[in-house]
Amino acid sequence: MLSLSDINVSYDGSRILRGVNIEVPPRSLVCLMGRNGVGKTTTLKSIVGLVKTDSGVVKLDGKDLTTFRPDERARSGVGYVPQGRDIFPHLTVWENLKLSLVVHGAKANGQVDRVLELFPILKEFLQRKGGVLSGGQQQQLAIARALLTDPKVLILDEPTEGIQPNIIDLIGDTLVKIKKEGKISILLVEQYLDFCLAVGDNFYIMDRGSIVASGPIAQLNDDLVKLHLTV
Repeated sequence: MLSLSDINVSYDGSRILRGVNIEVPPRSLVCLMGRNGVGKTTTLKSIVGLVKTDSGVVKLDGKDLTTFRPDERARSGVGYVPQGRDIFPHLTVWENLKLSLVVHGAKANGQVDRVLELFPILKEFLQRKGGVLSGGQQQQLAIARALLTDPKVLILDEPTEGIQPNIIDLIGDTLVKIKKEGKISILLVEQYLDFCLAVGDNFYIMDRGSIVASGPIAQLNDDLVKLHLTV
């Protein structure tokens, strides 16, 4: 569904990504893992068009997105939940959700009912300002907002960061449910190992801007964890 081929990115003359290749198959959840500062977020930003690539190709469902602007990538089916969530704190929950419908010129229809079914707490807070929600509630709002863009691939940057354990479990269950429905593939950047093991199908490990290991999540053994993930 999503493929990155030989992606290279530089900042101010320093190479950040070095020949990154990633495949996210249909109906799957892929975890991109690694220590802080190895290039994971830059990889996601290269997919959504927020950083300029030096070379390489980004394809979604066979369509080359490499020259597309971020808004064109969103309309093509790339949904993005950045690290820190980036909701609009002074808008209500409903206004945050409504903004996503603009991507396809859609009206509030069954899609909204669907995301409120996935995240029922949001239904109680539709008229509440986003900024007064807890971190876990804001994360649910951010994911719901991305889902309303009707993505083919959902990209999440550390959705468990700063979230209480019961909400982490809820988010994990929701991602598995979305994946099993078969319409949306998921690429997840995450450092919480147990979360990846619980929800992932495949993994990639990044170090110093390169992919250094990959495979089915069941092959993520202690040796790989100690070598590339343990701080």
